Amino acid sequence: MREEIGYIPVGEAELYVEDVGDEHAPALLVLHGGPGGNAYALREGLQDYLENFRVIYFDQRGSGRSLELPRDPRLFTLDALVEDTVALAEALGLERFHLLAHGFGALVALEVLRRYPEVPGAVLLSPWVSFPWLSERLAEAAGLEPLADPEANLRAALERAEPKLLFDRLMFPTPHGRLEYEWVAEGSGILGPDTPALAFWQNGLWRLDYTPYLSPSRGRVALVVGEMDGTSYPYAEEVAERLRAPIRVIPGAGHYPWIDQPEAFGEAFREVLEGLLAPWRV
Repeated sequence: MREEIGYIPVGEAELYVEDVGDEHAPALLVLHGGPGGNAYALREGLQDYLENFRVIYFDQRGSGRSLELPRDPRLFTLDALVEDTVALAEALGLERFHLLAHGFGALVALEVLRRYPEVPGAVLLSPWVSFPWLSERLAEAAGLEPLADPEANLRAALERAEPKLLFDRLMFPTPHGRLEYEWVAEGSGILGPDTPALAFWQNGLWRLDYTPYLSPSRGRVALVVGEMDGTSYPYAEEVAERLRAPIRVIPGAGHYPWIDQPEAFGEAFREVLEGLLAPWRV
């Protein structure tokens, strides 16, 4: 299997990129979660479903294995991540590409689709779209009554518990799923900086509700979400309705549905990928 690994400059950032698969196959750019995550767990979990694609896994600016950037909020914006994605596609010579996004990465994918209607479509896994809504879920996970102010929710929740504990409560329906994910994450050996998360907080990420920007896309969009993922469900139903996009809800699965329910996820994921590529094959 073809695999090219290296660093590609895009503006003031330099991105770690793994370009995998047949160069002539349909291209998928993978947008990981975060802000401040990396693509390692997505490649480990999803690569077996993507044999028929050219897949570009990359760590977003200042995250994971990409080169660090100064803790300057001007460098960490949704605009910057969108432009990085498009610039990376151009650097790789991709005239046409689809998007595969997880968690926070769905926000980037949706904005790419909004600004660049020539992008033919995206699959959104466990999407994060409304951060005020997510802040309320974190407050509830900390045993608190949600407040009207999302940043106040976040501060109050973090006074009660560590962020990892709160997100674990929302993301993982079983201890087995959490342990399996941690085994994958720890095996990566990647300790990325906390700069992106802190910079996005400073930029007001937790006040961002992208819902008003959701409208049917010219491209094809589909959602796959775990029914037990407290960070994205049931809000994902609202997202799908506004996008007029199909949604597959995986019973018993959390934020990483391929870990919790691999058989059901595999069936749903392959189905939405086929739907995504239908225009490609016309």
